Amino acid sequence: MDEHTGGGVPARLADRRPQVAPDRLLAELTPPPRFARERFSTYRPDPAQPTQSEAVRRLEAFAAEGAQPDGAGRWWPFGRRSPVGPAGVYLDGGFGVGKTHLLASLWHAVPGPAAFGTFVEYTNLVGALGFREAARGLERFRLVCVDEFELDDAGDTTLMSRLLRELVAARVRLAATSNTLPDALGEGRFAAEDFTREIQGLATHFDVVRIEGEDYRHRGLPAAPPPLPADAVAAEAERRPGATLDDFDTLLAHLAAVHPSRYGALLDGVRTVALTGVHQLDDQTVALRLVVLADRLYDREIPVLASGAPLDRLFSAEMLAGGYRRKYRRAASRLVALAREGAVTPPRADDAAGDGTTCTGTSPAPPP
Repeated sequence: MDEHTGGGVPARLADRRPQVAPDRLLAELTPPPRFARERFSTYRPDPAQPTQSEAVRRLEAFAAEGAQPDGAGRWWPFGRRSPVGPAGVYLDGGFGVGKTHLLASLWHAVPGPAAFGTFVEYTNLVGALGFREAARGLERFRLVCVDEFELDDAGDTTLMSRLLRELVAARVRLAATSNTLPDALGEGRFAAEDFTREIQGLATHFDVVRIEGEDYRHRGLPAAPPPLPADAVAAEAERRPGATLDDFDTLLAHLAAVHPSRYGALLDGVRTVALTGVHQLDDQTVALRLVVLADRLYDREIPVLASGAPLDRLFSAEMLAGGYRRKYRRAASRLVALAREGAVTPPRADDAAGDGTTCTGTSPAPPP
C-alpha cells in the first residue's frame, strides 16, 4: 500500500482494499503496539485506589501459578492438577484504569505460547476460519487473553461462550477485561434473558478482579482539541509523512465494504488519519463499525486530525444511554486521546510502534 512522504497528496483509506490471509489473524493475536513493552513493573497504581495494587498482586500470582506444571508436565488453570474451579481471571473496571495494560503484562509474564486479542477479533477469527479451525488454532495456546469482553448480539454471546468452554475443556487458561461484571454484560440490551443465561454460565469460569479508578486519559489532561477547519486538516495531512485524508461519510461507506477483521490491515503503514466533515452518527450499524476502527487506531497509536463535529460528540445521547453505551464511550474516550496526540504530534520518521507509552492507573504527564 502506497503512502506519501509528506508535501504531496495524501492517500485515502477509502481507496484501500486489504486482503488478509486467515493465518495472519492467528499470528497477530499479540498485544497491540501501544502495549507491546508494558509489564507489571510499568503499571503505576494510583495510591488513592488500592484495588489497582491488589490487581497487580493477583495477576502476578496468576502468572506464577500458570508457570508450574503438574507431575505429568501439564499446565492446569491456577496450577491445579484437574480443571476444577475457575479457569481464568476477569478484570472488571471503568475506562482508562489500565485493564489492557495489565492484561498485556499478564500475556508477557506467562510462559508462551499465549494469544491476545479483543472480543471482536476472536469473533472475526471464527468468521474467517470457521468455529472448529479457530478453536483448534486457539487450543495450542497456554493462555488466551480477551480484551474488552462486550457482547453485541445473542449470536456472538453463544459463539464466544461455546468457544471459551471448549478452551477450558482443552486446559487453556483464560483472562479477560471488560467494563462491567460478567453477569451484568447483557443489561439493557435486546434479548436480555438470553444474554443473562449465556453470560452467567460463562462467568463461572472466571475469578473477578475489580479495579477502581478514573479514566487516566482525562485526568490532568486538556479538554478535547476543537475541530480544525477542513482546509487546515488537508494541509496538515499533506505535510505529515504517512498521513491519510478522507471525507468522513466516504470512509464510513467504505468500512461497510471491508470486513472488520481487515481494519487493522487497512491501517498498515498509516501514521496519521485525517478526517473532514465529521458529524454525529444516527445509525447504530455505522457507529459500531466506527468503534472497531477507533480500537484499531488506538491500538496502533495513530493520531487523528478532524474537522466538523468534535470527536467526543460522535455518538448521540440516545446511543450513549443505550445497550452499546460502553462501546461508544470507550470509542469516544480513545478518539479524544488520539485527537490530542494529533494536535501535538510532529511528522514521524518511522512508525515508532511500541514506544513505551504507558496506559496505567495513574495519570501520565500531559502532552507538551
